[in-house]
Amino acid sequence: MNYILFDSKKERTNLLPFTFTRPIAGIRIGILTIAEKWEKHLGETISYKTQDYLQEKFSIKISNQNILINGSVCPNKNLIEEINALKKSQALVKGDVLIAACVDENNIASFDEQKFDGDRIETKLENILHVEYCHSIFSKNAQAIEEDFELLTKGRKSQAISSTNGVVNKERIFIEENAKVEFSILNATDGPIYIAENSEVMEGCRIRGPFALCSNAALKMGAKIYGATTVGPYCKVGGELNNSVLFSYSNKGHDGFLGNSVIGEWCNLGADTNNSNLKNTYDEVKLWNYGSEKFDKTGLTFCGLMMADHAKCGINSMFNTGTVIGVGANVFGSGFPRNFIPDFAWGGAQGYDTFVLNKFFTTAEMVCKRRNVSFDGTEKNILSAVFDETKKYRFWEK
Repeated sequence: MNYILFDSKKERTNLLPFTFTRPIAGIRIGILTIAEKWEKHLGETISYKTQDYLQEKFSIKISNQNILINGSVCPNKNLIEEINALKKSQALVKGDVLIAACVDENNIASFDEQKFDGDRIETKLENILHVEYCHSIFSKNAQAIEEDFELLTKGRKSQAISSTNGVVNKERIFIEENAKVEFSILNATDGPIYIAENSEVMEGCRIRGPFALCSNAALKMGAKIYGATTVGPYCKVGGELNNSVLFSYSNKGHDGFLGNSVIGEWCNLGADTNNSNLKNTYDEVKLWNYGSEKFDKTGLTFCGLMMADHAKCGINSMFNTGTVIGVGANVFGSGFPRNFIPDFAWGGAQGYDTFVLNKFFTTAEMVCKRRNVSFDGTEKNILSAVFDETKKYRFWEK
């Protein structure tokens, strides 16, 4: 069977700005991205049905018979059994959410989960991990880490933990080969701790699970980590983190607090950057929603910073509770900026200009080159499309 992960329209909108630059299934939650979870469970390579401007990078493969799977839904063994039992023109649903559908090659291009007219079969499962909103990424990260930890470590043995470390609940700590952890405290009482290959926990770090340090990532000396937190591949993190997810290639290399937050790829937080994750009034936090073009309720008391790919902020930056920063924004200056900073904004509390696209590309090329990653024409095409699509949010251009 051929498996394709599709972008559900509703979830894709609710997960902006992160889904401007990736399919929904490219989102990291837990240890793996959603796409990586499906590939691990299925033992198959998947492809994507996503936005046209993303399709060059995230390609689609079509066969005679295809299973289209909602990219906002995370897999488990029982769910896959239900999906694989689908026959042609059948769909697996949970309420009004279409989880998967069996579709022939002639109906892939026109597929619309909201208009699917085949047989709908209700799933028997209750606890399906569904990533519906930006804040779902951190609020459901504990469950995702638990599930990924079991998937990645089942039947395997951890590298020995160095005697220089202080350890609580050793059985729930897994350190891959070629990872370094010395003179730190690891407490897995409240959830597992996973340290991936070629990563490093420097001296003096204090970690409470659930926590994942992904491949080639680093915790800098004295970092203080509360769960449920994920530090993605090639990220560098220092200071204090609480219940946050960093996708990959992003840096928070210095002191400062990041809590109940999601940071995309190629982001940099300047020294002593801090975000609020709780209102002084303890009121429910609202977040900017690109679809409704207003601040929508989250149902959460704790909610911090949502920072999209290639966004940066200067030293001593301060962000209010429930701040959304768009793709490619460069934020600097004193005071608290707006709770929604549009994509490719240049400035801060004192006002904004537009980050000129060619100058943005020059910066992105230099940033990627430092990590030996090519910033090629495909990336430029994607970001050019995002630049055009998000123009309407840059209020100063009107």
